[in-house]
Amino acid sequence: MSGARLSIIMPVLNEAANIEEALAALKPYQERGVEVIVVDGGSRDTTPARARPFADHVCVASRGRAMQMNAGRAVALGEVFLFLHADTRLPDNADALLLDGLARSGRVWGRFDVRFDSDGLLTLVAAMMNLRSRLTGIATGDQALFVTRAAFDAAGGFPPIPLMEDISLSKHLKRIGPPLCLRARVTTSARRWQANGTLRTILLMWRLRLAYFFGADPARLARQYGYASAEQ
Repeated sequence: MSGARLSIIMPVLNEAANIEEALAALKPYQERGVEVIVVDGGSRDTTPARARPFADHVCVASRGRAMQMNAGRAVALGEVFLFLHADTRLPDNADALLLDGLARSGRVWGRFDVRFDSDGLLTLVAAMMNLRSRLTGIATGDQALFVTRAAFDAAGGFPPIPLMEDISLSKHLKRIGPPLCLRARVTTSARRWQANGTLRTILLMWRLRLAYFFGADPARLARQYGYASAEQ
């Protein structure tokens, strides 16, 4: 597995202010042969144009992280996919960590621990996210989920739902095998948590995930979360 080629797939929407920085951070990986794919969901700004000088591929798909990430998989050349949010930064040598980890463990998917680029209550939030993920075997998008091509296809890819696509895919992947939980941490932006209020966002996410667990419609949950009008 250590010789397998890795494809990083990044779904974006209206990220013109941040996309160049996000992709510049991936340049060391590209220099080691990692493929970087940006999938735009119909940005109204200059995101695609700003991304093209930095990415190996920039393509367009229907809006929604699930659809965009599946579209990235359709053009990816790697044998392992890493799904990365535009506001998340990888730890050093993340490619070697995940490829070697998969090879040593014999597992076919996994995720990193996460931290926020802000202290205070979000430090506790990140610690709880990492612990919950270890206990449940469920990975969230903020944790930079990675998976082999074969396992991703066997699980059916991301379901075409507007929210909870990462949780749904995790559940399908768990039927194939347990995740590799890497303690190396990705760093994700606290911007949306802070914009909407940290405590309010925590309570909202708990409520939405509980509702999803009991069978609520992901489209309705997405509207409650604000995805009907919000940017990714």
